[in-house]
This record gives sequence, C-alpha cells and structure tokens, in this order.
Amino acid sequence: MPVELDERGLTQVAEIVRDVAAREILPRFGRLAEGEIQEKGPGDLVTVADRAAERELAARLTRLLPGSRVVGEEEVSEDRSVLAALDGPDPVWIIDPIDGTENYANGNARFSVMVALARGGELLASWIYLPCFDRMAHAVRGGGAYLDGQRLAVAAAPDLSRGLLDVAVATSQPRYWQPADRTAVSALSTHGVALAYFDGAGTEYLALSSGSHVSALMSWEFPWDHAAGLLLHAEAGGVTVTSDGSPFRLAGGNALPFAVAPDAATAQALIEASSKRIEPLGGQA
Repeated sequence: MPVELDERGLTQVAEIVRDVAAREILPRFGRLAEGEIQEKGPGDLVTVADRAAERELAARLTRLLPGSRVVGEEEVSEDRSVLAALDGPDPVWIIDPIDGTENYANGNARFSVMVALARGGELLASWIYLPCFDRMAHAVRGGGAYLDGQRLAVAAAPDLSRGLLDVAVATSQPRYWQPADRTAVSALSTHGVALAYFDGAGTEYLALSSGSHVSALMSWEFPWDHAAGLLLHAEAGGVTVTSDGSPFRLAGGNALPFAVAPDAATAQALIEASSKRIEPLGGQA
C-alpha cells in the first residue's frame, strides 16, 4: 500500500473519481453544444467536460494528499514543464479526465477516467473508471488488481510453438500512426498475428488485465494514457517490455514500441516481430 494513503484514502480516491464523473462528465454526455468540442491538434479532441473534470480531480486529489502534484493531460497541453514532476520527489497524480474523448464527444459510451498515483517514477496505485457502466478497476503496488471487488488476472500465455501465428494483438488505430508505427505494425502483421485496433487506452488496459484480450503493441508513451493501465496490468500478472528491454519510464524517453502481454516470452516475441518483416510466401514458384 502506498505510504501516503491508508485504506480509507484509497477508497476516497475512488469516491472522488465517481463523484467528479457524475458531476462533470455524465451530465454532458450526448449533450455537448456547438463550441464545447475543440481540437488541440489534428484529430485530438478536447471538450468542456475534459477540462472541468481535470480541474475538479486535481483540486480534490491534492487536498486529499497534501504536498502532492498533478500531471494531467489537459494541463500538459498548455504547459509541458509540469511533466518534470514525474521525476521529482513529491507524490504525483497522473490524470486522464476522459480517455476516449472522441468516443465521448460522439455519444459512444466506451470512455474512461484514468488516475494513477506515482512517486519518484514508481507507480503506487491506480484507478480506471467506466462512468456509463459504473465499473471501477483499481490496483495497488503489491496488492493485486480488482474490478468491482473481483480479483483480475491476465489471459493465459499463448502457445508460441508456431511463433505468433494467430496470437491476438491489439494496437492503436492506423490514423494515429507515425511512419515508424506503420512500419512496426506492418512487420508484426507478417507474423500472422490476429490484429485488432482498440478505441481507447483505458478500456483496452482493462480488457488486457481481465484476460478478455491477450496482448497489445503500444507506439506512444503519454503517461496519462498508460500509467493507470500499466499498474493494473502488472498487478493482474502481466508484463511490459520496451523495445530495448528497459523498464517503462513515466517521464518518457522510452524505446518504442512497447509490448503488453501475459508473459515475458510473448512480450519479447512481439517486440522482435515488430522489427523483423517476413516476406509473403504466396505466389512463390
């Protein structure tokens, strides 16, 4: 358990997340007016609900844990210098007020609220909340991962006797890819994986942590998209491997892509396959 929060404190975080969603997110769901949805960049949406929820979460969580700091997606979009807190000595709340903003803005219920607590680059606790379904997942370092009170466990490790053939792998949608991402996913696809595209990091990490999805290849490193999910997945028994084998760093500078899998062998196989294209067998004389 994090030394900064006792059992009651951990419960209060979940209560705060639920309450903020009830006050700032759900009342606007499917009811956003013209001008309440903006683009921070091409295809990167933000709504009045994102900003209001982050402000409220930041204020209430720092009151709960005096001396703590906040790294929130919307704050970072205005001032990237706040990312320095991730390497500092103070406890840090890492907040994604609405993960899956595009879904939220279009009336799609597949969105989540993601909160993690870290200190000195180490994840201590995390919460992923699905407001439309009132489902709360949480994890504490060394204490396991849970969804609505039920212990979570990742999927069984796949049989790699035929390599990655038919192994289920999720990744982000192609319209978000940079050229290097396209090259990596293209190479991975030639190994015969069962490739699927996810529509939100929070919902995907929950699927990976509950065993309904097997593995994923992640090509970006924003801490608000990954912190809560990585701890949930690790406490459910999963493994994360960056492209150079080093641990994932919340402050950035990771070797990408990185793999999220039920075991180290599968994770390493995904990394290797993403850098080694196999030429097609069909049409050979």
